[in-house]
Amino acid sequence: MTALDERLGSLSSRVSDRLQESTTLTGQTLADLRERLAAIDAAQKTITDLSSQVVDLQNVLSNKQARGAFGEIQLQDIVQSALPAAHYEFQATLGDGKRVDCLLKLPNPPGSIAVDAKFPLEAYRALREAREDAALVIAKRDFTIAIRNHTRAIAEKYIVPGETAESALMFLPSEAVYAELHANFPGLVEEAGKLRVWIVSPTTLMATLTTIRAVLKDVRMREQAHILQAKIGDLIKDVSRLDERVGALQRHYDQGSEDIRKIRISTEKIVKHGDEIAELELEAPAETAVIERTPSLLTDS
Repeated sequence: MTALDERLGSLSSRVSDRLQESTTLTGQTLADLRERLAAIDAAQKTITDLSSQVVDLQNVLSNKQARGAFGEIQLQDIVQSALPAAHYEFQATLGDGKRVDCLLKLPNPPGSIAVDAKFPLEAYRALREAREDAALVIAKRDFTIAIRNHTRAIAEKYIVPGETAESALMFLPSEAVYAELHANFPGLVEEAGKLRVWIVSPTTLMATLTTIRAVLKDVRMREQAHILQAKIGDLIKDVSRLDERVGALQRHYDQGSEDIRKIRISTEKIVKHGDEIAELELEAPAETAVIERTPSLLTDS
């Protein structure tokens, strides 16, 4: 009976231990599960926010006026990050009353350059979504008409003889539209070039503005060349004056060295005379003794 009780007690203890281990493991598993569910909730929230932002962007791009504002804001960000404030003006009014999205104020030549933002999104979307040959032909025609009308309008409105440069820029705020244009519509790019309207994307506009900034820096250096020459002349005069003063200091130093050499000669002579006098003083007592003994001899005689 006692053995049976011991075996039952041992079995009960093992079962209790196993249950405790199982409870602990289950608790850890639930904690891990809660953490992963929290991470999934956070990721879901991020995806929801991103989806909302994408929808908002689609809504912006679907509205023609909002899309134009989007292109103008992107244009402003690029120009402001590339050029000094004195060399650009947004929504500038030309002499004939026309307003341009951005006017790059450059010296002559070439003069101020107008930049107009265009975003032919509908034509580009139709071109991308066309599946049948007939739809593709129509989409290409519409895209061509949209780009051609934009370039012609820019050439007519924003290239003003005597006020602006002989060329203007059409800013496409989409690298995809820019790539499509240059890859599959080279004739449109050539037509725009003949009108002196250069088509740029965000990347190529930044490269263009970087070049313009270098040109402006070179112009400022040329304008200030006379100041630089005057400063160099003053510097040369100061260097000549410094050389004269160094020469004078060198002469003073040489004269001081000569004076010190003469002083050393004099001191050496003085020391020599002192030594000679000292030798005479050492011989004096002997002579005095001879003189003192002479009278006694005479007296004895």
